[in-house]
Amino acid sequence: MNYHIREIEGKDNLEVERVIRSCLIEFHGDHEGTAWCDPYLNRFYQLYHQEGSCYWVIEDAKGHIVGGAGIGPLKEIDGLCELQKMYCLPEIRGTGLSHQLMEKALHFASQYYQRCYIETLENMIAAQKFYEKYGFQRINQPLLKTSHGACDVRYVKQLKKQ
Repeated sequence: MNYHIREIEGKDNLEVERVIRSCLIEFHGDHEGTAWCDPYLNRFYQLYHQEGSCYWVIEDAKGHIVGGAGIGPLKEIDGLCELQKMYCLPEIRGTGLSHQLMEKALHFASQYYQRCYIETLENMIAAQKFYEKYGFQRINQPLLKTSHGACDVRYVKQLKKQ
């Protein structure tokens, strides 16, 4: 099947929320302190249409959203962004689409920021290995307090200016 990566559109909000919630249920992250309770979960189009922010979706040939990822600022620390809400449905894992999404996100991030931060869950082992392939370094303590206090694994990556 053919897939296409593009920036989020207003019509995508509910489908992106569906993908994220499905993945969170799969990894037992459907609780307080994760993206599950993010108040912007169904308003990504509005949230990511600001300078230094972008969200991309992976769309299948039928127009269904099957994954996505975003870059957004962490305003408390100058030069720091976060890789946000990177989730892909099982049907596209292992296809290389996640790599394309990550490369697009990191390229964008390097145009605005010096470092990129990620918070995830300990049981998301494949995701952690994926982040490490891209040069993210695991850190012991959060760089700042976010609304995702249940995320018990954190990474940071130094970005190269593009």
